Amino acid sequence: MKLNNIKLIAIAMLVSFTAFNCSNDDDNNFVPMQQTPLDFSGTYVQEDQMGRPAINTVFVSPEDKNTFNVTVPSGQNAAFQSKFQDKLEALNPAHTDPMYTNALGFNAEQFTGALATDVLTVSLTGTTTFFDGTNVLTGRALGDDVISTELLLIFGGPTGADNPGLTNDNVSANDKPFSASFPYLASPW
Repeated sequence: MKLNNIKLIAIAMLVSFTAFNCSNDDDNNFVPMQQTPLDFSGTYVQEDQMGRPAINTVFVSPEDKNTFNVTVPSGQNAAFQSKFQDKLEALNPAHTDPMYTNALGFNAEQFTGALATDVLTVSLTGTTTFFDGTNVLTGRALGDDVISTELLLIFGGPTGADNPGLTNDNVSANDKPFSASFPYLASPW
């Protein structure tokens, strides 16, 4: 009797596994997809603009997100610079003094004017970096510590030494080394 129960359980499990592994996606009945040209007709709408994602995230207020994301970069400074300046001055009240500058030597109006145009500029002939102390916004290398740079420029003052607890995200490197060959990203875990 015990042996029969074991046989019945084994058969039931075999049938269950067989039924589970069968599907309508049978490779023996493969029919290639018909080659249809891509259809690009219709109306396309820009949903998001993130040339410099942390800037968009921090300085664009929630009620302005949709407008900012569909404003062409050439119109962003006029539309958003004063709002960016208000946000900068709220984050670091020292920027309310027109003589106060950041590590770039920019006062609040100059700095937010540079930030309000959401494009990532790229130097084709010089150093590619977000900010290395000399070169500013000439691109972005994968290893650039963008968040610490932005914190330094917002809170660090002219020498970068103001508010030391606010000028570094304390993340010193990527969790894995970047590759030396294209596409240069770190390998997946």
